[in-house]
Amino acid sequence: QVQLVESGGGLVQAGGSLRLSCAASGRTFIAFAMGMGWFRQAPGKERDFVAAISSSGGSKSYADSVKGRFTISRDNAKNTVYLQMNSLKPEDTAVYYCAGRPGGRAVGDSGSYYDYWGQGTQVTVSS
Repeated sequence: QVQLVESGGGLVQAGGSLRLSCAASGRTFIAFAMGMGWFRQAPGKERDFVAAISSSGGSKSYADSVKGRFTISRDNAKNTVYLQMNSLKPEDTAVYYCAGRPGGRAVGDSGSYYDYWGQGTQVTVSS
């Protein structure tokens, strides 16, 4: 079993930046080889794909709404995935979740691709 724990959320003004982290623990030899993704869910809305990174870090994918503003990266030595969010907008306000898929060599933009999920971290962007 693998546990994913997000951190780094908070309140920020529009135009500001935040960096989210997702740390994997448990069976870390699985965590090391996981494809990872970030999703978000705003109140009253469905969960949306934000960004994904392959297990090697060689492939990345972004939702059109965050391209050029968000960057996903990973540090396999720390079993941690990051989401650097710049130029934040009020519409980025949501609970952000990280997700993992063992052996995920590809990037997945669907929630059904992933097996493990974190509890989420709140990001609020004020105008």
